[in-house]
Amino acid sequence: MLVLSRKKDEKIMIGDDVTLMVIEIRGDKVRLGIDAPKDVSVHREEVFIAIRRERDVAPAEV
Repeated sequence: MLVLSRKKDEKIMIGDDVTLMVIEIRGDKVRLGIDAPKDVSVHREEVFIAIRRERDVAPAEV
C-alpha cells in the first residue's frame, strides 16, 4: 500500500485519467473529490461490497 500525505486542495493522480483531491479536513474526517471517466465506477467500500454481494446472490439470468 502506498501511503501519501496531502493538504487541502492538493491532488493525487491515479493513472492518466483519475484525480483524487482533498476538499476538506475537519477533525477526523476528510472530504475527497474524485474526477474519473464515466466508465470508471467509484464507490465507498461498503457500497462496493453491497453491490458485489447483491450481484453474487442474484439468480442467473437465462
